[in-house]
Amino acid sequence: MHRRGVGLAAFDRQEQSKRSFAELSSALSQSQVDHLHSQLSQFRTALAHFASTHRDSIKNDPSFRHAFQQMCSSIGVDPLAGPRKGGWWAEMLGLSDWQYELGVQVVDVCVSTRERNGGLIEMSELLRLVSRLRGVMGGVITEDDVIRSIKTLQPLGAGYQVVDIGGCTMIRSVVKELDEDQTVILAVAQLNGGRIVEDQLIQQKGWTRDRARAALENMLLRDGLCWLDDQDEEFGRSYWVPSAMQWDI
Repeated sequence: MHRRGVGLAAFDRQEQSKRSFAELSSALSQSQVDHLHSQLSQFRTALAHFASTHRDSIKNDPSFRHAFQQMCSSIGVDPLAGPRKGGWWAEMLGLSDWQYELGVQVVDVCVSTRERNGGLIEMSELLRLVSRLRGVMGGVITEDDVIRSIKTLQPLGAGYQVVDIGGCTMIRSVVKELDEDQTVILAVAQLNGGRIVEDQLIQQKGWTRDRARAALENMLLRDGLCWLDDQDEEFGRSYWVPSAMQWDI
């Protein structure tokens, strides 16, 4: 009796089959890659045409600009990413100067207010001050615009970052991270117009007096994130957090 598939001939046929499947797989993979490159090229052309056609609307209409950014995001395109500095904004829209100009204005406001707020400013306050700096001809800007401009500042390593504190969007312009106690204090201060006292943290958060006092003193002396009012008529001693206060200037 003879056993099938035994010997060098069978082994050669098996190896030949493996090579054939490998070659077929390679050919299919290359075909898929070529097809994908073709699709990306067509998509890029179509997006570039749309962007150039609606350039003025994207630049001047915040609602249209937001919709365009949302469209890019939904299909996995980052307008700030690309082979050139400024990414797609620069390549297709010619808006790199506009984006970086806004970034410079954000820095201007953050730096000019840092002495009073310790490098932490509420988004609405930043938008108000930047809009005043830009003037009427600067057009309307949105939170999305500011967030994307801050993203362009990240390579500078200056520590600019968007953070959420107690449901409020704020911009931090210093490298130092906020610790958990500071985050709690800022959230409580926002609910009280910027003022906070030790008893609030003790009653609302269950802190000990030593913890409340140490956290507030660190914010005051070490980080410059609050001011001390030691003649408060109601509490005798209170702290004011500038980044949680409303400013008219």
